[in-house]
Amino acid sequence: MLLVADGGSAVTDWVLLLENKEILEFSSPGINPFFLSEREIVKVLNAIKILDEYISGITEVHFFGAGCNSPDRRETVTNALTLRFPNAFVNVENDILGSAYATCKDKPGINCILGTGSNISFYDGKILHEGVHGLGYIFDDEGSGTLFGKKLITEFLYKKMPSDLEALFFEEFKVTKEDVIQSIYQKPLPNFYLSSHNIFLKRHIDHPYCSDLLEKGLDDFVRTHILTYKHYKEYVCNFVGPTAFEFQSILKKVCKKHGVNVGIILEKPINELFNFVRNREGF
Repeated sequence: MLLVADGGSAVTDWVLLLENKEILEFSSPGINPFFLSEREIVKVLNAIKILDEYISGITEVHFFGAGCNSPDRRETVTNALTLRFPNAFVNVENDILGSAYATCKDKPGINCILGTGSNISFYDGKILHEGVHGLGYIFDDEGSGTLFGKKLITEFLYKKMPSDLEALFFEEFKVTKEDVIQSIYQKPLPNFYLSSHNIFLKRHIDHPYCSDLLEKGLDDFVRTHILTYKHYKEYVCNFVGPTAFEFQSILKKVCKKHGVNVGIILEKPINELFNFVRNREGF
């Protein structure tokens, strides 16, 4: 049996191919080795009770995850998966490669992740060429859900948000300076906390303040990342992640302005990624 996962900081999506060729899809809490230790990842895996009856029969596990960019962090996830799936071959790669497989398949293209965080890479159809981008939310993380959430909270606390939205924002989130500081500096997953406020932008996207904030943020991403590829106009540019998917009308507008050829926009890459791995591995 084949198990494929797309792991994010907030949610990990899984697809399991059963022996009778039926497909089982489910989700679990996020698995990111940047935030979770091996022991904590094992706890997350053990809590996925739907897998209990299939453990012995799973022969391959392919995990593509956020935070799996370095050998030591990939080893952290590999060790945890090996403990949970003792009979399986385990392969761990970063989410950038996974999204490239999902969107580009075997064709060259630029691949962008716009979710809780943001990143970009060029895939030549065989090899992923990572750039110098994706520095994380403490720096900038242009176009990410985390950065948009940070902007919303900052403008609210600085009283720069329009008064009609300010009242709605407080009614929904009850944001105070003390709560923000505690959530950012004392609680786990501060990036997820920040990005969770993006639902406000989705609900009020027709308000000029929200649409302008989104357009400026996505324009920053295009200018800072996509336009640094000298031959970007020669390739399709694909996007993966809820931020890209939810705000794709504005994203397409920004890309058109800069001559970026938009290809596929996926909210989640898991189904396309699973099909790619399944065909490659011959299941």
